[in-house]
Amino acid sequence: MALRRPHDMMAMFSMASMTDVIFLLLIFFMVTSTFVFPTALEVNLPQSSEQTAIKPGTRVYIDKEHRLYASFGNEEPQAIEPEALLAFLQLAQKSEPESFIAIYADEEVPYGKIVEVLDMGARNNLKMVLATKPTQTTPSAAANPQPLQ
Repeated sequence: MALRRPHDMMAMFSMASMTDVIFLLLIFFMVTSTFVFPTALEVNLPQSSEQTAIKPGTRVYIDKEHRLYASFGNEEPQAIEPEALLAFLQLAQKSEPESFIAIYADEEVPYGKIVEVLDMGARNNLKMVLATKPTQTTPSAAANPQPLQ
């Protein structure tokens, strides 16, 4: 029986088993990534004719059940207690003093709840705006504006 030299052993190494392992890992990550659902808030914004192109640095969401969510930058919105909202907004304002805070309130949220959040910001010198969606104007309504009575 002849002894095999080390370079003969290298010639016998097969990449087929390595390819199988990589293929199985790829399938595993593809399947598990479909189980990750992004957290999305459903907030039906009221309509407005005035829009701005400025991106807010901080966002406060109020859903139709009056729950508060907040996010800073491109983070996902996280549920926040009303008592902790002011501290969060002040911290966000300190980290980006030139940015402003946008409030995304569902159109079913009572006006009083929105005013509470806006008033809290005004009392603490925070720059806040109310986010809306653009109005859908029909061509006939735009061509024939109705006079105010």
